[in-house]
Amino acid sequence: MRALQVANLALLILFPISWTAPLMRAGVLPLFGLEEISVLSGIAALWEDEKLLAVLVTIFALIAPMAKTIAIALIHLGRLPGRALRVTTTLGKLAMADIFLIALYIVLARGVSVGRIETAWGLWLFTACVLTSLAISVVSDKRLASARVT
Repeated sequence: MRALQVANLALLILFPISWTAPLMRAGVLPLFGLEEISVLSGIAALWEDEKLLAVLVTIFALIAPMAKTIAIALIHLGRLPGRALRVTTTLGKLAMADIFLIALYIVLARGVSVGRIETAWGLWLFTACVLTSLAISVVSDKRLASARVT
């Protein structure tokens, strides 16, 4: 259980890093430099034109994963009941939707062939954080269930 706690607490550091890391590099023409796009720069760009969408992305990409990570930490420390884990798993699924949308945008942009898009290391880091968080919640749920049985 200690390893789960450490891995979960590490996400409190890794999630914010993944938000500032480049998710992709995009450019209109191959001759010009590519602009790096992160979760935070994407939200800032959305805020200029689509405030509601920017708020939704903020909730799903920033607030939901951090709320889930904090809630799991509180469950591990015995400050929240184990049954709260089911709600936190739902929060994690919301963050997974972000990764799907980002991947979909990359595929669509490549299909249109208007410019050039390359995935960057931040996309992999953000994906790893979300999947690690999901794994932590699944393993924690199984351990809590077995602890209730015994």
